Amino acid sequence: MGAKLKFGAALCAVFAIGGGAVAQDAMFGTQDDLDTAAALWQAMIDARLAGEDAIHTRPYEGTEPHGAVLETFYAPFALNGQEGQLIVKRNHMAEGLTPGAVWDDPDASLAAVTVMFEQPDAESGWFWAKYFPDGSLDQTPDGVALAGQAAGCISCHSGAAGGDMVFAND
Repeated sequence: MGAKLKFGAALCAVFAIGGGAVAQDAMFGTQDDLDTAAALWQAMIDARLAGEDAIHTRPYEGTEPHGAVLETFYAPFALNGQEGQLIVKRNHMAEGLTPGAVWDDPDASLAAVTVMFEQPDAESGWFWAKYFPDGSLDQTPDGVALAGQAAGCISCHSGAAGGDMVFAND
C-alpha cells in the first residue's frame, strides 16, 4: 500500500472511530472555524511558515497519520489578538520518500500542512486545521472542513503525556 493511501486510510479510520457523531453535530468546521483557518493560513504565509516562499527546516522520518517525512516548526504566534504557541507540521508523502529527498525538493512531496494553534479558551486548548499545500482545507469523509475542534486530531493528541496534546513534549 502506498504512503498516500496509508495516510488517507489512517485519517479516515481516525474519523470513523472518533469523529462521525461529532462531525454531524458541527463541533468543528463551522463558519467561525473557516474564518479562523483562513486568517491563520494568511498569517502563516506572512510569517513564511506556509506558501510558496515558506522557510524550511530539517526533514525527519514521520509517523502515521502525518506522513513519511515531516518538517515541524514551533513558534510563539499571534492571531486576531490572541497569542499562543503555533505548531506547523508539513506532511510529505511518496513511496520510498526519504528526508534527503524532501531536503532536495521540499515542494515535490508536500501532501498537507497540519496546524495546532494554542487557544486556552478552546475545549481542547488548541485550534486544529489540516490544509492542502494551496491553503484549502481538507475535509472529513462526510464533507466537514478539518478546522476548529477537529475530533480526529483531538482523539489522537489526547494521548500525549502530560495532557498538553503535544507529543514532542513527551
